[in-house]
Amino acid sequence: MKKMGWLLVVVGMFVLIGLVPSVDAQEKPITLNLSNFFPPENKISVVMDQWCKEVEKRTHGRVKITQFAGGTLTPPTQTYAGVIKGVADLGLSFFSYTMGRFPLMEVLDLPLGYKSGYVGAKLANEYYKKFKPKELDEVKILFLTTSPPHMLFAKRPVRNLEDLKGLKVRSTGTSAKVVQALGGAPVAMPMSEAYDALSKGVVQGIICPYEPMKGFKLAEVITDSTEYGTAYVNANYIIMNKAKWNSLPADLQGIIEKINEEWIEKMGRLWDELDKEGKEVFVQKGGKVVVLSKEENARWSERLRPVLDEYVKEAKAKGLPGDEALKFCVDFLKAHQK
Repeated sequence: MKKMGWLLVVVGMFVLIGLVPSVDAQEKPITLNLSNFFPPENKISVVMDQWCKEVEKRTHGRVKITQFAGGTLTPPTQTYAGVIKGVADLGLSFFSYTMGRFPLMEVLDLPLGYKSGYVGAKLANEYYKKFKPKELDEVKILFLTTSPPHMLFAKRPVRNLEDLKGLKVRSTGTSAKVVQALGGAPVAMPMSEAYDALSKGVVQGIICPYEPMKGFKLAEVITDSTEYGTAYVNANYIIMNKAKWNSLPADLQGIIEKINEEWIEKMGRLWDELDKEGKEVFVQKGGKVVVLSKEENARWSERLRPVLDEYVKEAKAKGLPGDEALKFCVDFLKAHQK
């Protein structure tokens, strides 16, 4: 007991002279916030919440991230700018919500013949590592993923280009270019308005993944889908304020980078799981699926080729390696898709 008493006295003296840190002097956790426009109950939000918890766990509480889902910090169109300005420390959104701001990244959204969101996620991250677009220099890219392939959905069967001619299709950005090239009539509107527009006949179709058939209940107002071989995806980003990232100790950065690599896998597979669920709901509600023949696919591909050529031309006019970027993506998909 006497030895214990002397030990406590010695430790107390060291604390007083600063040789042993007191509890109050211990490192305080770094607190950050993440802006995400998906609703809290959406599985994308759930998996990102798991990412936040994993960061806290592996850093032993030194970094704590709180997710604000449902666009409560920033709307999806302002997430990138909001992270730069510090409105949010981290953010998740799609590049296509601010078309024209990321010209070198837009190649990922072209109709290249994607077959899964998983391969799309792999391509997006390898593409970023290869080209390191300067347009993204203002932020720290944590990781990238993509949506599943976008197919054509309509209130009547579309088996060929003739069936699609003049069809009013909800579409924006890349999808508008796809619809126009295929002979349809693009109609721009937010996804949140698609259900009413389809139910009231304002539009007769939409280009999107199967996922919204369940997530936005579109299976209630759509009867047919058309699966074509030159499908595209939408790339999305998970970013961090660059100053905040640079302020993190190197060991914490390394831990987060490791987790990011794992979440590329998780998110890529999740997108495809959500798409599978959406297709199951679509079919359960009586939806009919048309898979284009080899010959018809070739016709659609020929119609969409100018969209790729236009991208290369516009990119090169801006001094960007559009042809090299396109070739990288096409070669990657050939090597990684059956």
